[in-house]
Amino acid sequence: MSAATNEYVASLPMILDEVEVVGVERVSPSYVRVELAGPCLADCSVDGPLYDQRMKIVFPNAAGRLPSFAGADESWWTTWMEIPEHERGSMRTYTIRDLVDSGTRTRIVVDIVVHDPGPDGTAGGSGNAWALRARAGDRLVVMAPRRGHEFGGIEWSPGTASRLLLAGDETAVPAIRGVLRDLPPDATGAAFVEVPTADDIQRDVVAPAGVDVTWLPRGDAPRGASLHAAVIAWLTGSAEPAPQLGDDEVDPDLWETPVYSSSGETVAAATEVPVADTPHAGLYAWIAGESKVVTGLRRRLVNELGIDRRQVAFMGYWREGVAMRS
Repeated sequence: MSAATNEYVASLPMILDEVEVVGVERVSPSYVRVELAGPCLADCSVDGPLYDQRMKIVFPNAAGRLPSFAGADESWWTTWMEIPEHERGSMRTYTIRDLVDSGTRTRIVVDIVVHDPGPDGTAGGSGNAWALRARAGDRLVVMAPRRGHEFGGIEWSPGTASRLLLAGDETAVPAIRGVLRDLPPDATGAAFVEVPTADDIQRDVVAPAGVDVTWLPRGDAPRGASLHAAVIAWLTGSAEPAPQLGDDEVDPDLWETPVYSSSGETVAAATEVPVADTPHAGLYAWIAGESKVVTGLRRRLVNELGIDRRQVAFMGYWREGVAMRS
């Protein structure tokens, strides 16, 4: 990017700048781990633990070029969207797996879920296609938190909960890992993680002694089947199959937390966890992954088990068969 761009991005309340890929590793069949570095990351920080902190990556366009934000102002999003889609590149959201080192040596580590090209040779979405051929020296644009400014992107907010539930698929692994890492040592609860294969289990995940972590390799089973059954069994003592949902019953933009609703429901000012007189008093549930799977769990927990939506977060990170916008 030009000097003019760097002067601009340095004035924004978040980092929006080019970085360089300094490390790439295929850590398992379904994950490519990427390390990103650049002078702009000296200011990358959050006020408190990372938990499930999200960031955005802009991938090069089909010609291999990144967009320039030179001359833009705080309406940069509108300016970027006005560029024809085939020229501007694509933006996708990821969880920061780790922030490594400090100052100008700061690096962002991101795990990108991948699948190898299908029989027709196509490699899926832009993030998948880029990650499969990523090399050190590649360039990307990142939008990430800047020290001293409110960035958002952390949904973990258990309030006064005394018991925790985390559940997600392979796309939620970096977020679940981050939350488990940053929990207080006396936390109690359970985490259920569905991944494509046993080789995708990340055995270096660290969790408090009171939080049981269960990995659920999917294999040839239907997506979300084992995750749904395990979560319901933990809550009720009896496993139940996931409901059969039609595509018209699933919001591809599903994002329901105690303080936000993509469907327009009334929300609370903060997480409100009942401490008595309800079947699941003291529980805070955080569930993320493919939208249909998450929708099925939301229906069970809120509509059928009576868990108050003010004590749950349901996030559709992606929707099978639907290209995500950002």
